[in-house]
Amino acid sequence: MGTAAVGGDAGNTEYGRKAFKRSRSHFADRITADGRDGWPVEAGRYRLVVSRACPWASRALVSRRLLGLESALSLAVADPIQDDRSWRFTLDPGGRDPVLGIRFLHEAYDRRETGYPGGVSVPAVVDVPSGKLVTNDFQQLTLDLATEWRALHRPGAPDLYPRARREEIDEVAQGIYRDVNNGVYRAGFATTQQEYDAAYADVFRRLDLVSERLRDQRYLVGDTLTEADIRLFTTLVRFDAVYHGHFKCNRNKLEQDPVLWAYVRDLYQTPGFGDTVDFDHIKRHYYVVHTGINPTSIVPAGPDLSGWLTPHHREQLGGRPFGDGTPPGPVPAGEEIPADHRP
Repeated sequence: MGTAAVGGDAGNTEYGRKAFKRSRSHFADRITADGRDGWPVEAGRYRLVVSRACPWASRALVSRRLLGLESALSLAVADPIQDDRSWRFTLDPGGRDPVLGIRFLHEAYDRRETGYPGGVSVPAVVDVPSGKLVTNDFQQLTLDLATEWRALHRPGAPDLYPRARREEIDEVAQGIYRDVNNGVYRAGFATTQQEYDAAYADVFRRLDLVSERLRDQRYLVGDTLTEADIRLFTTLVRFDAVYHGHFKCNRNKLEQDPVLWAYVRDLYQTPGFGDTVDFDHIKRHYYVVHTGINPTSIVPAGPDLSGWLTPHHREQLGGRPFGDGTPPGPVPAGEEIPADHRP
């Protein structure tokens, strides 16, 4: 959701200066097979706007890759350094998204609702014909990609939200969201010792529970990859690079937990996960944008990334990553992570 679900009005200087509260998604329309909200699933109609720095947007990136929706749902990647006018398309020629023709994501929000008072967040799905924002509901978006977009999935796409497992997936994901996905932000943006202490305790209590759960099973729910794994991965992959130091979640690094470190490397090395991760974007966003926490905007040189490609041995636990399906194909041209932004 951006980083703190504030992209515009509050300004980057406010990060870390006021108590953190995750904003609810203001635009919660759904793109569905039956088009009940006025937005039917349709190949080529919508554009997914992300920052590769943002864990919430990264969920959508992983889901889109695993399900093979790249040709059906085009991708716009924003500069990891947003300014007080919101996420910007300065990575594109002329500083404009080549499909939407806009310089800032707030332009798509403005076309949907003039004078919208909230933050401009990613992931966002924009209707290409009208240029209007459709949804910024990061919680629902990936569930709909897995279910409502089924007609456009690639052959061999995994079932990331299997009906028989949904209750368990939702329960596991809820605890991870509250204590880990959101918990690191509550710790990082805390403005009192009491707020920080409570968030820190939540983060590591939940990570310990998850580590215990994963000790003897390869994935969080069942023996295949599901939505729950995607939601945990996008926080874990950022943990040592930014949350351990920048957000003061420093009881231990992830690589000091043998189970979680092996688990996240297993996912990182699985097609569709690591090939969406840009460590340069991640580090530059957090350390440069959050001037309330890091006023010098100095980006640390570490950590060493070479460990991400080392053997994890999690395959010894069994499991079928894609269930009855197959791995996704190669990363589409133009969407590859630069060599110097990855291990």
